[in-house]
Amino acid sequence: MRKLGLIAGGGTLPVEIAEHCRRSGRPLLVIRLKGFAGAGLEPFAGVEVGLAELGKCFKALRRAGCEAVCLAGQVNRPDFATLMPDLRGMAALPAAIAAARHGDDALLRMLVGEFEKEGFAVEGAHEVMDDLAVGKGPLGRVAPGSAHGADIDQALAAAHAVGRLDAGQAAVVCRGLVLALEAAEGTDALLARVADLPEALRGRPGAPEGVLAKTPKPIQETRVDLPTIGPATVEAAARAGLAGIVGEVGRLLVLDREAVIALADDLGIFILGVEPRAP
Repeated sequence: MRKLGLIAGGGTLPVEIAEHCRRSGRPLLVIRLKGFAGAGLEPFAGVEVGLAELGKCFKALRRAGCEAVCLAGQVNRPDFATLMPDLRGMAALPAAIAAARHGDDALLRMLVGEFEKEGFAVEGAHEVMDDLAVGKGPLGRVAPGSAHGADIDQALAAAHAVGRLDAGQAAVVCRGLVLALEAAEGTDALLARVADLPEALRGRPGAPEGVLAKTPKPIQETRVDLPTIGPATVEAAARAGLAGIVGEVGRLLVLDREAVIALADDLGIFILGVEPRAP
């Protein structure tokens, strides 16, 4: 079992991965990204590294004997003018700035390439934890009914469409009407916008209707940036009056899975995995 270097940003995903490695006995070194990695990673062996300190990062990984890396967690796009790169980071900075002009996905692909140049295999979070991504069918006790089929299909098609524009990963459809498309604001803000719409356009608690779909963009580097949902997503979907959440098998991460299932079951919301469809 090759040793894993976890390049950890914010949120719960890096903690879940670190705890999974501890349970499974996989050797681990945590690279805590300065200003992003949370306190939940402090019990794990590792070092703190600035965003542009690539040399320090690579040196720590090699010293620890890591053969693979996993990039996980939330990291905001940096202000390149304020970064303090080391020599290796300085060498990569022009390429990073050029990639960033083409969007966050291009920047991530460039960063993955830097690790691969140094000889590290890059593993997706869903590859490290094979039960992290949604499987086929409903997750939990609540299943969609026949009345939801058209909204599921249209929401997936709308999510693919916005992904082709490199704008976002998600869409909400209710009774055949596209209520909202995701852009830079993220899924929580998308669902908050839906919740603010008149109830004549959407479902409501006690009479839920409509579906949130989340899919990767066609150009997305899925090893480092798959769509995710967690308990907060389920709560926001309920406030928006939605009946369910849908994603593609192996291409939607479910964080804090037990809590998500319990919450969705309690709120009467289905979470569904479907086979990937052509965008």
